[in-house]
Amino acid sequence: MTIASASSTATHIALTTLFSAVQDAHLLNSTAGILGWDQETMMPNGGAELRSRQLAQLARLSHETFTTPKMGEYIAAAEDAVRSMPADCADAVNVREIRRDYDKATKLSSSLIAELAQTGSQAQHAWVEARRESDFKKFQPWLEKTVKLNILKAQCLGWPKGGEAWDALADYYEPALTAADVTKVFEPLRARLQKLLDRIRGASKKPSNAFNEFALPIDSQEKFVRYMAKRIGFDFNCGRLDRSAHPFCGGSHSRDVRMTTRYTETCVFDALGSTMHESGHGMYEQGLDFAQSGLPMGSAAGLSVHESQSRMWENQVGRSMHFWKWARPQLSAFFGDACDHFTLEHLYQAANVVEPGLIRVESDEATYNMHVMIRFKLERDMLNGDMAIKDLPGIWNQLYKDYLGVTVPDDRRGCLQDVHWSMGAIGYFPTYTLGTLLAAQLFEKARKDVPGLEDGFARGEFAPLLSWLRKNVHSEGRRYRLDELCRKVTGEPLSADPMMRHLEAKLLPLYGLE
Repeated sequence: MTIASASSTATHIALTTLFSAVQDAHLLNSTAGILGWDQETMMPNGGAELRSRQLAQLARLSHETFTTPKMGEYIAAAEDAVRSMPADCADAVNVREIRRDYDKATKLSSSLIAELAQTGSQAQHAWVEARRESDFKKFQPWLEKTVKLNILKAQCLGWPKGGEAWDALADYYEPALTAADVTKVFEPLRARLQKLLDRIRGASKKPSNAFNEFALPIDSQEKFVRYMAKRIGFDFNCGRLDRSAHPFCGGSHSRDVRMTTRYTETCVFDALGSTMHESGHGMYEQGLDFAQSGLPMGSAAGLSVHESQSRMWENQVGRSMHFWKWARPQLSAFFGDACDHFTLEHLYQAANVVEPGLIRVESDEATYNMHVMIRFKLERDMLNGDMAIKDLPGIWNQLYKDYLGVTVPDDRRGCLQDVHWSMGAIGYFPTYTLGTLLAAQLFEKARKDVPGLEDGFARGEFAPLLSWLRKNVHSEGRRYRLDELCRKVTGEPLSADPMMRHLEAKLLPLYGLE
């Protein structure tokens, strides 16, 4: 055996050993993902207590499997093996990101991981009940416990000098993201959005909102949105769409993606918007390399990139005139002649009405990010001890008055509307806005790269956009961070300018403000 072949063999062994061990550990996480989906969709209420213990056990076993000293040895050997490889090749990326995940994981005890998982499961069940009854006090003890555990988690992880606990938690959703980074984006963005909203409020021309108040049978809505998800590219051979209290996308790997949505009889746009959104998540997951399942190169780049995919399909596609030129005739197939009196213009206007409201997932493009900013402030205040949990409803309601000028009538439509804090996902919310910015920037580039892209939407042709995203985003796994990916694909750093151009180009004509 030559020195070169011996070296090649050693490299192969080192990488195969590490990758196999990591994928084995991931099997436990993917199993927990399916149990979590079942908990939100099909599990009877009586199963909640044992399910929380099942999820806690899987979390403990996964953590213990991934954080053994032997795993550390495998990582060290693999690092030696990839030292001479290009830093952005798949093997080197996998090793780099596994090291990052391992170093974080070893700072946390198995008992804390298990308690977080069990509390999250129990808290989600309590949240559903509290939301149904619109009674925050029934959820309050669980939120207090969740925040306390997340503070402990943040303390174990640590955060950069001059930072805060939120930074340590946000790093799970968007690597290296800090509250200071978010503040630098949010403060000027809020001012720009407020200026646009003030102009819209003062406009004499108002788009029609009639279709948003038109009742349609939920069973027909379900068939309609399922068809839409399939047409834009979601593969139902490798995924599902079910109902839940809060729309989400989960599952276990690229060939088993589980989406949910929810329905209201009086507004098909609620279900369509959430389904287009979750389909964006789902198509991203389905676009990841199955051979790399459980490894960083088979995983999403971060939640901001993930949200860019969902927000693009929901907004740049689903709210466009080109989309509705195709979608308008489809209504008849599912609702008969019930919608015949609504013109294309009616539908387009209804999809883009700007009306400050209570519910984040039902909000328009111009006000959506205000909802995110409110949640960012609140979760920082909870972690930093600047707000008692018992005071959350009142403070939430006041912020909605300050930011959006609306009065919150009850807890269900107030601080109980989102599932995130119940599941312990503190630090997640800003990725929605960062993803919204990235969505607009990516879409501008896709339009330049794919001639006639939007004209194709009017013919029901969405594969060119999905193919472009597969090549430029999905296939890259965790190779690049948010800013790196943005620069690589668009040639520019992440900016709010494309989103503002998108909003102004669409909304100003609708409101007669050109």
